[in-house]
Amino acid sequence: LMAAVAATQPQAEIHVLVACAENMPDGLAYRPGDIFTSYQGKTVEIINTDAEGRLVLADALHYGAELKPDFMLDNATLTGAAMVALGERVSAYYTGNEALAATFKAAAKRAGEAMWEMPLVEGLRDKLKSEWADVKHMGDRWGGSITAALFLREFVGDVPWIHVDVAGPSMSDKAYDIYSKGGTGAGVLTYLELINSLIAAETDPAADADN
Repeated sequence: LMAAVAATQPQAEIHVLVACAENMPDGLAYRPGDIFTSYQGKTVEIINTDAEGRLVLADALHYGAELKPDFMLDNATLTGAAMVALGERVSAYYTGNEALAATFKAAAKRAGEAMWEMPLVEGLRDKLKSEWADVKHMGDRWGGSITAALFLREFVGDVPWIHVDVAGPSMSDKAYDIYSKGGTGAGVLTYLELINSLIAAETDPAADADN
């Protein structure tokens, strides 16, 4: 994405935060039942150590929110649950902002990428309640993509935000549609369309979906 942004040079201030972690066995590795203190200060009960990505992403989102952007977008190969729901060729996206959702949907359509809006079901927030910490970092297996998005939402504050789970189409064993074999770069064209349409409209992305 940043190579594309550098090449097109959109007239906007864009911050990119890369949240990475190597999840390896070690004597000091974290364990189920551990309590993790996030950058925000909120405590998180660890349920499954295979869900490390959302922990580092949560810190990046809170850091990003401190920059006071017009909006934030996170892109992650976050959950197998998204693939169970939508298959290998469709990305899931979540946002609580209807205008931003419409703007994003239009950008994906222009880009020719398969994106499907998923619901932030408030009732599933109960799955993240913890007796020992402010929040669990995951719920049970049911609605796992939704509860992952609900967990991330805990760290974005009031900033308009969209979460894109590209677990399905991020890799492919063969070329199809606009994607090549291997790493597909799923989402990049949509994000460029989103950036350029918002710049052209010269408007708050959360306030105008007519792009």
